[in-house]
Amino acid sequence: MTLMIPAAPCTMAATSVLPTVVRIKPPIRRRWAVQASLSSPPRGVEAVDWVEATSYLFEQDTRPIMLFDGVCNLCNGGVKFVRDNDRQRNIRFEALQSDAGKSLLRRSGRAPDDISSVVLVEQNRSYIKSEAVLKIMEYIDLPFPQLAFFIQFVPLFIRDFVYENIADNRYAVFGRSESCEL
Repeated sequence: MTLMIPAAPCTMAATSVLPTVVRIKPPIRRRWAVQASLSSPPRGVEAVDWVEATSYLFEQDTRPIMLFDGVCNLCNGGVKFVRDNDRQRNIRFEALQSDAGKSLLRRSGRAPDDISSVVLVEQNRSYIKSEAVLKIMEYIDLPFPQLAFFIQFVPLFIRDFVYENIADNRYAVFGRSESCEL
C-alpha cells in the first residue's frame, strides 16, 4: 500500500513542493487472502477494479487458477507435478506472462510484470509464495493435503525465506525454456 503525504512547504523560491511517498507494509496475515492495493490512482488515470475485470474467468468455472512462470523449467515441472497429482482436476493453470495472468496478478495486488512467485487465485482471494504452495497442496491428491497441514506450523517467515531462495536461483539451477511448454 502506498500513502501519499505532501511535503512541508519550503521557503526557498527555487524549490518545488513534491509529494513524499511513504510505503506502509500491510500486516502479515497467516492463511488469509492477499489484499489488492488500496492506493488511489494518479490524477488523470482511471481506477480499475481488477476483481470485476477478471470476474469473467470465474463465471463458467470456479476452480482456482495457478499462475506460474511459463519459461521456468522448475515452474513447468511443478505444473506437471500438480497436474499428475490432481486426478479430479481441481486447479486450472495460466502463465504469469499471459494477458489473463497479468490481469490476475493485478487482482492479487502484484505488479503485472512480477514473475517472482507462484500465485494461486481463487474466486475471492489470492495466495502467494509459500502460502500458494500450501494451498495448492490442499487441492491435490493424498498425501499432500496432510503434508500441507503439518508444514503450515512452520512460521511463515521461514517458509517464505526458503521459497524466495529457491525462486531467486531457479533459472541458474533448473534453467529456462524459450517458451511456455504448457
